[in-house]
Amino acid sequence: MSKLEVGFSRVDVTPLTGIGIAGYYKRRISDGVLDALEATAIALRVGETTALLVSVDTLYFPTAVAHRFRGEIAAATGLPVEAILLHATHIHTGPYLIASGWHVEMPEGHGELVRAYLDFLGHRLADACCEAIEDLSPATMGYAVGRVENVAFIRRFRMKDGSVRTNPGIGNPDILEPLATVEDRLSLVRFDREGKSSVALFHFGLHPDVIGGTKFTADWPGFARRTLEAALPGVVFAFINGAQGDVNHVNVKTGTADYEGGVRIDFGQRNGYGHARYIGRAVAGGVLRIFDKVIACEASTLAVHGTTVAYAANKASPEQLPEARRINDLHLSGRDELLPYKNAELTTVVAEAARMVALESAPDFFEMPLIGLSVGPVALLGIPGEPFTGVGRGIRATEGKTHELILPLCCTNGYEGYFPTKDAYDEGGYEARASRYKAGTAEKMIADGIAILKGL
Repeated sequence: MSKLEVGFSRVDVTPLTGIGIAGYYKRRISDGVLDALEATAIALRVGETTALLVSVDTLYFPTAVAHRFRGEIAAATGLPVEAILLHATHIHTGPYLIASGWHVEMPEGHGELVRAYLDFLGHRLADACCEAIEDLSPATMGYAVGRVENVAFIRRFRMKDGSVRTNPGIGNPDILEPLATVEDRLSLVRFDREGKSSVALFHFGLHPDVIGGTKFTADWPGFARRTLEAALPGVVFAFINGAQGDVNHVNVKTGTADYEGGVRIDFGQRNGYGHARYIGRAVAGGVLRIFDKVIACEASTLAVHGTTVAYAANKASPEQLPEARRINDLHLSGRDELLPYKNAELTTVVAEAARMVALESAPDFFEMPLIGLSVGPVALLGIPGEPFTGVGRGIRATEGKTHELILPLCCTNGYEGYFPTKDAYDEGGYEARASRYKAGTAEKMIADGIAILKGL
């Protein structure tokens, strides 16, 4: 029987300042570093099969960029492209990986900065993967599932007037109820190696958009990694983000919030470096609670299976296009003040208009990759975008049948936007109005994902 081998490497991928920071519908130019951005590579081998899981502190990989980097990693390591999962932790304080801004005008010369960074990042990722393969050592495997409460919250709400809003504001008296139930499940996969550091992978679904500003930082995932490695010398950690398309860190309640069982937490501070540290430490605490209670499992199998899927484009009607062009033109020219919207509502309207204009000449269907990786009884399913929590739950419905533990990953091997569940299109809100895909796409993605898991 073949034995599992695991290798690990981490490299610094922090850019030079001056490049734009991705994640918002406004221009941000980097002017400093709060903490390093990192790329972590985990190599897995069983017999003749080797696979790579690479987790990078960045917003996302445009699909063409992911294809380029996976090709460069494949050339450097000798592995097939299909054996490489390239995952973005989805921080909102990392650099652009496209030459132009995301629906904003960028300074002259910005494209050259991005191209130089892409060259640098490609080399660093290939280096990390080669080092992880060189580090391969025999390992045993275990997994555990826990919870982290009071850090992740559904961000879509039904208002008292019947409308639906994303991020309606802290303490908004017009909020009626959240439109889903948050999944505060935390998963840990632990590999113990002979004579080397243990390697641990932790999975949690939450937007890393806590700090904002114009300085590079790995946000709460960076705090979680550093906290864990300080608490457990001899163990190295990698983070992978889950189904978080409708989840963020904002508790809309004011002051001290009371929770079941007498728990009380002061949510007076909801953003910034301190709150990211709080979330990172809370997630790290969840990992520490289950670290010594992993379920040992046989890891004599390793498989990777991917496919290309096609989903229908969410195009505007001819009647909608003139107003969409007007809104888009005003936004691109920096005249948002002429639009009668504020804050999250403005973001929603601008994103919807940008989607309509962008898809005017687009094909009727978009192709994109889905990829699955299984090691022993644990499976990962990589999705090239931001699935809602309902998508993650739907994919995990086969847990206990195809695999004992299933981890849906966002922003893997590309980025194709939001994947809201069908009910979100009926309800409205930022994610559904901005999504490039028709209602029903998320449900088809669940079926496609389950088919991949069955094929592993």
